[in-house]
Amino acid sequence: MYRIKSQTKQQRRGFTLLEMLIVLGIILVIAAMVVPNLLGSQKKANIKATRASIHNLEQAFKLYAAENNGEYPQGGPEQLELLMQPASTDGQAAEPFIESIPLDAWGQVFHYEYPNNKAKSTKPAIWSSGPNQQDENGSGDDVNNWDLSE
Repeated sequence: MYRIKSQTKQQRRGFTLLEMLIVLGIILVIAAMVVPNLLGSQKKANIKATRASIHNLEQAFKLYAAENNGEYPQGGPEQLELLMQPASTDGQAAEPFIESIPLDAWGQVFHYEYPNNKAKSTKPAIWSSGPNQQDENGSGDDVNNWDLSE
């Protein structure tokens, strides 16, 4: 006996152009909502990391002052190099206060000033040029150790 082949549509093997455009549109809408949030999160993370580095520098300068009769090094950013020198400990081997000069989250060297003319404080002024990488003397978007807002 012979079978009669029924004429059926061929099975679909792919997506139509319209389906592809709809999926692409959905992906673009989701990306438009997510990307700005990710960029804002990265900026906040960089600021927090820079604040932590500033805090570590403050601690290193406090240790330096403790080893030097309570005196902080006077001057500008070049004083950061003093922290890489070992502390004087009566002929005993000593460790430096920091291993290398730290950089902020944007790859820039920190600024240092003592005496502190930036804020009414007895501690040194330490700041980063911030996200725009322009030194605004600790103001603007600079991240500093005397203004803990944000």
